[in-house]
Amino acid sequence: MFLESLIAALMTTSPSVQSGPQIAVAQGRIQGTAAAGVTAFQNLPYAAPPVGPLRWKPPTPPAAWTDVRDATRPGAICVQAPANGDPGVGPLPMSEDCLTLNVWAPENAAGPLPVMLWIHGGGYNNGSGTAGLYDGSNLARRGVVVVTVNYRLGRLGFFDHPALAAERLPDEPAGNYGVMDQIAALEWVRDNIGQFGGDPAKVTIFGESAGGVAVTQLMIAPGARGLFHRAVVQSGLGRQRSALLDQDRPGHPSAQSLGVAFARSVQLAGATADDLRALPAERTLSPMPAFYTDNLIVDGRVLTEDVVEAFAAGHQAPVPLILGTNSAEFWWIRPSDAGAYGRTDDLMTDAEYEALVAAYGGQGGYDTSVVSDLIFNEPARHLARLHAGAGHSTWLYRFDVVPESNPEPSGGATHASERPYVFDNLHTVGRPLQERDARAATDMANYWTDFAKTGDPNGPGRVDWPAMTGDLLLEFTNDGPIAKPVPQAERLDLIEQFYDRIRP
Repeated sequence: MFLESLIAALMTTSPSVQSGPQIAVAQGRIQGTAAAGVTAFQNLPYAAPPVGPLRWKPPTPPAAWTDVRDATRPGAICVQAPANGDPGVGPLPMSEDCLTLNVWAPENAAGPLPVMLWIHGGGYNNGSGTAGLYDGSNLARRGVVVVTVNYRLGRLGFFDHPALAAERLPDEPAGNYGVMDQIAALEWVRDNIGQFGGDPAKVTIFGESAGGVAVTQLMIAPGARGLFHRAVVQSGLGRQRSALLDQDRPGHPSAQSLGVAFARSVQLAGATADDLRALPAERTLSPMPAFYTDNLIVDGRVLTEDVVEAFAAGHQAPVPLILGTNSAEFWWIRPSDAGAYGRTDDLMTDAEYEALVAAYGGQGGYDTSVVSDLIFNEPARHLARLHAGAGHSTWLYRFDVVPESNPEPSGGATHASERPYVFDNLHTVGRPLQERDARAATDMANYWTDFAKTGDPNGPGRVDWPAMTGDLLLEFTNDGPIAKPVPQAERLDLIEQFYDRIRP
């Protein structure tokens, strides 16, 4: 880890930088690259490295520099376990010194442009803003400034322990360090994005999976209010229940209880805060934190309630919102599988279960699709209804584009498969695609960027995307976008009744 941190440090400032576009941000001058009408600046620190005494502390401002900072290469990814080939993970090195962001902007753009800040997924355990999949060039060519961010992951980003609590200042936020990082990145954008031609009063946050969850969390986070003005949630769950910071509740240990159990697993029973901070970063990776239990925390300050409760009470940011899911999200997970996702239906009554099996046309259909509907499809519809019902502009989508080269027997568009279409980066897929895929990518990137520009995804020459006023959505298909009623609504209605019973 020391060597990796040293490499990361050598990738920052350099007095020998000679060419390329230069601008000044609050911390000093930076130099990036320019190609095909787009300027790019990478590895820009938005917070101080969260190392040593700053591990498990809220982010603090980055230090200034005097030399021109080399912003031509990606920075280190945050500490994480291998992600089994996920293209949403950028290149090594890996380091705790990872709180950086990347900016793509049209070259010589006239006037302040809308900003799109991407929050990567990966279960809050993996991913980075440096992945080639998230290169913002093709979106920037549509007249927006694109920002991608790294934020602390796993136990370095979502963790608490009584020893850490004992040293905290009164009212110091805790637990949700990764979310605090996201807010710090938005503050950096507010203060600096004008230097890149961006408009700090027209910021769209968008993210997928855990990044979609992050978008909904930022919509209810008091510290993020006013830092963004539109939001896009791609496969961002919605019905999840978080751990409390220091209070256990039935079936859900607190973040501190989970922290004590982890410390015991690495022979640190009775640990002090110094003991925990001396733990090598790699030791925090095993056992792997679970997204549903370890990484979702209502701490009382950064996040004061769960997302669905906040939306139901009208506490979310009153901004235009796009939500959507893919047609075969978790097609490989069965309700009989171990783990939080497979157990989602465990609280169903016999009558609820039998009604749903019938609605799916039998046990086979239920086993194949109910987890995706429980985790993604019904929650997205529910949040969309709540947001629209509060009088806010809302659009719902379903992604069902499946390349002919798809190697999976998924029967639809699997989880995360929409990402290269949204970024119009089909070259990152790694297998042959067709003209219909290129058309779908063009459509999605245009809808997304027009939404960032105007707060409405619609634009000339495209199928009209109806607002969420009558359970209508836009389905992205192999044959193009289609406006239609929400598919399989009767199944979702039964799931909604189930959720209303267990979480009134």
